[in-house]
Amino acid sequence: MKILALDTSSIVATVAVMDDDQLIGEYIINHKRTHSQKLMPMIEELLKSCELAIKDMDIIAVAKGPGSFTGLRIGVATAKGLAHAVDIPVVGISTLDALAFNMPFSEGIICPILDARRSQVYTAVYKWDDETLNNIEEPIAISIEELVEKLLKRPEKVVFLGDGIKANKEYLIEKLKDRAVFPPNSVKMQRASSVAQLAMERAKNGEVENYYELVPTYLRKSEAERQYEEKMKRCGECES
Repeated sequence: MKILALDTSSIVATVAVMDDDQLIGEYIINHKRTHSQKLMPMIEELLKSCELAIKDMDIIAVAKGPGSFTGLRIGVATAKGLAHAVDIPVVGISTLDALAFNMPFSEGIICPILDARRSQVYTAVYKWDDETLNNIEEPIAISIEELVEKLLKRPEKVVFLGDGIKANKEYLIEKLKDRAVFPPNSVKMQRASSVAQLAMERAKNGEVENYYELVPTYLRKSEAERQYEEKMKRCGECES
C-alpha cells in the first residue's frame, strides 16, 4: 500500500511517500508560507525522485487541522484534487496527532502547541501506553496560561512541539521549570512521514474517506467569519 502524505498546516510544507512500513521519501521546507506555489512542485519532485507517479498511490493522506486556515485549505484541496484525479480514497489526520507522533515512545506527556493567533494556541495532550499513542486531552484553542494551568495539575514532564514554542518557550520554562522539555528542531515541526504512518494504520483498519467528504478541522471561526458576524450584529442593532 503506497501513501502520499501532505502537511501544509503551518509555515512548514512537507510531503512524503510511504509504502507499507517503509518510508520511501520525504521533503520538508520550513521557509515562508507560499504553499500555493511550493506544494505541487514538491509533490512532483518527490514522486519523480522516487520513480513513482500519482497513479501508483493507493491513498492520499493530509493533515486536516487545526492550523493556518489558508494552509489547511491548500493542503486539503490539493489532496482532494489528486485523489479525484486517480479515484482513490483519502485519510485526514489531525495536525496535533501527527506532531505528537514525531516523538515515538516518549516518556511523560506530549503537548503540541500551534500558534492560533489572538493570544491562543491550538493544543492537545498525548501519552504513550506501550506502543499506542493515546489522546488524553482533546484538541482545543486556548490561551497559553490556561494550558499551563492544566499541565500544572499533572506530575509528568511535558514534551512540547510545534510553532507555538517560539513565542511561549520562556513562559513555559518559568512556570513548569525542568518539567518543560523541548526536542530537537528535526522533530518539533510538522513531518509528512508522521501523517503517512498514522494514515497507514487507519487505512489498514478500513478507516478511509471519500475525497468528497474530506474537510479541514479549524477548531474555531476564521477572522473573516468573526468580522462578518460582528458586522451583522451591529447592523441588527442599528435596525432595532
